[in-house]
Amino acid sequence: MALTISNADIYTSSFVIDNADWMAADVDKKTRILNVASRTLSDKYPEYEIPDEAVYEFSAVLAIVFNDTNRMNQQGVAGFSVTGVGSFTFKETAAKENIEDAITSEVKKLIGKANDIELGSRMIKDVIM
Repeated sequence: MALTISNADIYTSSFVIDNADWMAADVDKKTRILNVASRTLSDKYPEYEIPDEAVYEFSAVLAIVFNDTNRMNQQGVAGFSVTGVGSFTFKETAAKENIEDAITSEVKKLIGKANDIELGSRMIKDVIM
């Protein structure tokens, strides 16, 4: 199966609980998000097959991370308010310094399942003794 917006929409509407930002995105933004999700996962896990479902799951996460409100946090805005609508204040730790930090345990489970491995939150590093 090829990565497509149509397949991503079907997967996201069926399997992703928080899918509003993905579903509200236009075609151009969805294309960019799919491309970045695929590239990020392939770069992070080059030795593993990355199933389409993991890319779609990660794409929904990136749609949230880079929605209009969270994008302001990424750009360093501490807070803002719209008179009569609401006020938003961001936690200092809310901004992701690295896009790989947004890879969820569900995405790792999908990659692990496709490769018959268990991906943990830490990567094993070589230790020289």
